[in-house]
Amino acid sequence: MVVKVYGPAFASPKRVIACLIEKEIEFETVPVDLLKGEHKDPEFLKLQPFGTVPVTQDGDYVLYESRAIIRYYAEKYKSQGTDLLGKTVEERGQVENWLEVEAHNFNPPIYALTLHVMFASKMGFPPDENLIKESEEKLGKVLDIYEERLSKNKYLAGDFFSLADLSHLPFTQYLVGQMGKEYMITSRKHVSAWWDDISSRPSWQKVLQLYAPPF
Repeated sequence: MVVKVYGPAFASPKRVIACLIEKEIEFETVPVDLLKGEHKDPEFLKLQPFGTVPVTQDGDYVLYESRAIIRYYAEKYKSQGTDLLGKTVEERGQVENWLEVEAHNFNPPIYALTLHVMFASKMGFPPDENLIKESEEKLGKVLDIYEERLSKNKYLAGDFFSLADLSHLPFTQYLVGQMGKEYMITSRKHVSAWWDDISSRPSWQKVLQLYAPPF
């Protein structure tokens, strides 16, 4: 069964697609234009009642939270493609720990930056300069903790690439690309080396080649 991924132009669906490529899982994509409000279409809301992307459809099996989706496929196809969960319970614990750090510490400030630096004008509201400044400061403090962690480990969960690293790819790509804030990465030696490593993976390069940003 081919997995359908909805909304490939946007960041969170790219997290899913990178995982599927790493796991060598066959998939196809279905465009959903958030800027045109297609995520509020009644037919789409039948799949995703909260009206966001991604959505994955695997036959009759539907998921719509990106981190839940990547955990599911990494577990279901654990013996196929790249092992993204670790080989021991302890390694899995670190993967889960840093996935939670990404979701609760890294994502909120970088999401706020994405919204106000990249999307505000497209969505018809003025960027909040105070929020931008505050979010950059918060993100900087998180990256300082990453710098310490990555001075001792090649990747966040240890010495192996995992979902914890993969989950950072889409929004960090915005940070160093369209947002023009690459200095937040390059000013931190170990974070910079980590980013160069994970962003050069063939899976991520393929995502960037196949699915252009929404604008």
